[in-house]
Amino acid sequence: MDWIERVSEIRRWSRGGERAPHKPLLLLYALGHFQRHGNGLIPFSTAEAELKKLLKEYGPPRDTSPGYPFHHLTNDGLWLVETRHGPASPGPELGRLRESQAAGRLHPDLARALAEEPGLLGRMARYLLDANFAPSLHTDLCLLAGLDLETLETLTEIKKQRDRGFRDRVLMAYEYCCAFCSYDGWLDGAAVGLDAAHVRWWAFDGPDDVANGLCLCAIHHKLFDKGVLGLTAERTIAVSARFVGRSQSSRDMVLSLASRPAQQPQPGLDEVKQDHIDWHNHQVFRTPARG
Repeated sequence: MDWIERVSEIRRWSRGGERAPHKPLLLLYALGHFQRHGNGLIPFSTAEAELKKLLKEYGPPRDTSPGYPFHHLTNDGLWLVETRHGPASPGPELGRLRESQAAGRLHPDLARALAEEPGLLGRMARYLLDANFAPSLHTDLCLLAGLDLETLETLTEIKKQRDRGFRDRVLMAYEYCCAFCSYDGWLDGAAVGLDAAHVRWWAFDGPDDVANGLCLCAIHHKLFDKGVLGLTAERTIAVSARFVGRSQSSRDMVLSLASRPAQQPQPGLDEVKQDHIDWHNHQVFRTPARG
């Protein structure tokens, strides 16, 4: 059985093209648990707070209950749930999962394959990361999920390969200068601390071209991918109203950016396309919670 293909076929909730990485986040968490403890049961009472944190930090801007992936992943042949009443999930409602003492684990066939096939866990985790999240988030996400990145970083990427020239084209377009703060550091003749950020994530069909790129310093790249920073239709910088920073550094490096025009690429080169900005604003940027 091709388990990577099985993972790629996970059924996801969908509405208007919104990101729905809830099942991938649970799988990454379960793979981390397997890597550390084997395929023992994971009580929902243990997983609930950790899944909630993963969903809050790496899910879409809307709030989602950890009960949804814990229950619904059972439909994909990768995850089993049992309760004090026997096998089968009681549903996604938090009260029922708690009351029934629900616990989950990877499907025994998948656990057997992970134990017998060296590298499968790393390849599966790498696929889940590449298919669902911006690269700048991978290290922190794996740490939160309890995955050992040393194994993952030795693996070749699966599916399509990133265009290695993307970074060079984007940094050149912005004259090796952060489009948000104007940082332009060099070390021994090479730009240092500057990244080519995808506005629409590569994992969600974001093209490797200048019209989908921004030259950002490392900290503003991470904040852009976490939804702290965004772009308006006028190409000014947006700062999430949900961001809190009390220090002078936070005020200088983040809060002071609000409404400041982002640097534009050199004349004759494409500015960021509006549909990519719209995608980022709907799928990543952290707007105030409704209600």
